[in-house]
Amino acid sequence: MDRIKITLKDGSVREVEKGTTPGQVAATMGHRLAKEAVVAKAGEHVVDLSTPLTDDGKLEIYTFEQVEGQLAFRHSAAHVLAQAVQHLFPGTRLGIGPAIAEGFYYDFDSDHTFTPADLEAIEEEMYRIINEDYPFVRQEMDRSEAISFFEKLGEFYKVELIRELPQGVPISIYRQGDFVDLCAGPHLPSTGRLKAIKLLNLAGAYWRGSEKNKMLQRIYGTAFPSQTQLEEYLIKLEEAKKRDHRKLGAQLDLFSIQDEGPGFPCFHPKGMVIRNELESFWRREHRKRGYLEIKTPIILHRSLWERSGHWEHYKENMYFTSIDEDDYAIKPMNCPGAMLVYRSSQHSYRDFPLRLAELGLVHRHEKSGVLHGLMRVRAFTQDDSHIFMLPSQITAEIKGVIELVDDFYRLFGFDYHVELSTRPEKSMGSDADWEHATSALRQALEEKGMPYQINEGDGAFYGPKIDFHLRDTLGRTWQCGTIQLDFQMPEKFDLNYIGEDGQKHRPVMIHRVIFGSIERFIGILTEHYGGAFPLWLAPTQVKILPITDRQHDYAYQVKDQLARNGVRVEVDARSEKIGYKIRESQLEKIPYVLVVGEKEAAGGQVAVRQRGAGDLGVRDLSDFIQQVTQEIAEPRERR
Repeated sequence: MDRIKITLKDGSVREVEKGTTPGQVAATMGHRLAKEAVVAKAGEHVVDLSTPLTDDGKLEIYTFEQVEGQLAFRHSAAHVLAQAVQHLFPGTRLGIGPAIAEGFYYDFDSDHTFTPADLEAIEEEMYRIINEDYPFVRQEMDRSEAISFFEKLGEFYKVELIRELPQGVPISIYRQGDFVDLCAGPHLPSTGRLKAIKLLNLAGAYWRGSEKNKMLQRIYGTAFPSQTQLEEYLIKLEEAKKRDHRKLGAQLDLFSIQDEGPGFPCFHPKGMVIRNELESFWRREHRKRGYLEIKTPIILHRSLWERSGHWEHYKENMYFTSIDEDDYAIKPMNCPGAMLVYRSSQHSYRDFPLRLAELGLVHRHEKSGVLHGLMRVRAFTQDDSHIFMLPSQITAEIKGVIELVDDFYRLFGFDYHVELSTRPEKSMGSDADWEHATSALRQALEEKGMPYQINEGDGAFYGPKIDFHLRDTLGRTWQCGTIQLDFQMPEKFDLNYIGEDGQKHRPVMIHRVIFGSIERFIGILTEHYGGAFPLWLAPTQVKILPITDRQHDYAYQVKDQLARNGVRVEVDARSEKIGYKIRESQLEKIPYVLVVGEKEAAGGQVAVRQRGAGDLGVRDLSDFIQQVTQEIAEPRERR
């Protein structure tokens, strides 16, 4: 028999018979791995465990611990969902059913309108299919055969997908029991490997995401290898509901989104406190690092957006207007405005690095179905900076931005991971420029000793980028900061500087954000802290509760002294019982509550209650003022 050499992740090499499957290799590596294996990576492709290995090469076995394993696991669950739906509701036509972060969904075109009660029945049928332990069986077809096959089944959505596949792309189907679906795979070995599933909710979704198409019914779910993992996830979901920034935004009176402006948030006074604190902190830290703040117009002429490439590459996400019969666009990004500022004067190599920073309001057209509180809006403020530099300064500047990002995120208690995103299919510029830019980002990350993942094809249309993904207290990740190296914009805007040789040269440019969107970052912080903002960010830092009307004068004296020391303070002078007012303050997540009665008023004292710690006892007012002002200042002094 022919034999091939398989190189495993640890570098060891095994010689096996040609046609051996990844599942068989996993079985030789230990009982536990064989039991937990989900899919494998053979060479550069993630494949089923049953795929025959025919050539020498690398092999990595994936379990549910790896993202690739989770995606295959949950995509298999989506197929089981579709099978269950067609069992219970014959005639239902299939849309698409991908795995998503922490779950999966499937879109259905059915004459039956699904209800929450239906989800229970569908879930029960899914468990029956799981218990049958049907193998997932892959089969390839040519284009005409696949079209004919799905036309006979009445699955015209699948026919549409097949017709749009590029020529030469393998067309495959997967079967489990009596069910078949168009799918590239890979999948679990069998349905019995799923173990723990849960259907979560229903939603509507236009076919292919276009409002011109039919609205389908989407069922969301999740799946895990064990019931314990599922239960832990469901507890986390319940906690996430409590922390939903839309609910807390209303409860804490931070912001609202009105019917007259969907996707355009209104910040209330308390929300503006948080926003202003973040922006003040941002400005202070940028001034320390030599950034110069600018402000550019919201509306600019069409010719600018044609030159920048946005008109060609980003037009569907832009808003437009007409002024004096000329076409203008409302800016979706700040970078072209920064180009105009740079171009307004001549620069020397001695000016570099030139770091221009802007808190710039941008507008992007988002479909109504994807709008979500502050997380997905149509108008938001980006904390942009555009750094112009010499080619020799690239690595040092990128490292400086990485250090700044790290300082910001650690202040808020965020861990994060980094991804390096490479050239997308829709892009501009030469291969040489892209390779140079990508190598420079990679070098900076490696010199900083930062582990990173490669995100193939997810760069901006003008350059590769480093993305920072925050992890919040619930373990969810959010992409916020980014560093984009750009050789294209300076060329398109004919930017130059005078070099040491007295000649004109082209600068290199970095685009970068840290918060990303101020609005979205506030939404993330609200959920990260569960509305219990740290003292320096809290809209109201201290609330004073007089026990009776006789202590009102003293309560307002205390308020005046705290306010003179820069503390954000309120008095609750309502004629309510003190217990009720304390409970209300707890719901408002006030960091410090001061209760004042006759004894405290007579002795110049306050009874202190701290959020999370409860009653701290009676203290002299002067001592409390010293303590609280020091706590408020500490994050700034630490920087």
